[in-house]
Amino acid sequence: MKHHREELWFNTQTRRAYINISDQIQSIIDKSGIKEGLCLVNAMHISASVYINDDESGLLKDYDDWLEKLAPHEPVGQYRHNDTGEDNADAHLKRQVMGREVVVAVTKGKLDFGPWEQIFYGEFDGRRKKRVLVKIIGE
Repeated sequence: MKHHREELWFNTQTRRAYINISDQIQSIIDKSGIKEGLCLVNAMHISASVYINDDESGLLKDYDDWLEKLAPHEPVGQYRHNDTGEDNADAHLKRQVMGREVVVAVTKGKLDFGPWEQIFYGEFDGRRKKRVLVKIIGE
């Protein structure tokens, strides 16, 4: 069995962002030479997420609005975590809802997606450098 590991780095200009990383993941698979296997993609920070869904601007806005209703950033004093001097408790909660990682089958050297599926990096406490791990195993 072969394996390949790479990291993607992000530094968004905004506090929250949703970035389609499917093409970047496919490029890493291409580089790996693995034709059949599994691809793990996970956010290595507790205030960011990796998830799969449709790349449709209305849906991305709906996610952002919905997550902000579930865990609003302000007032920052509503969260005990922020008593430590942080202001990102909402980002931790948003990440919990959206998830840490995805695993996608690799078939014939390609991400084996269902209709409309794409991989996204979700940023909930941006404006600083964060990484995503990509680990591919297979033959």
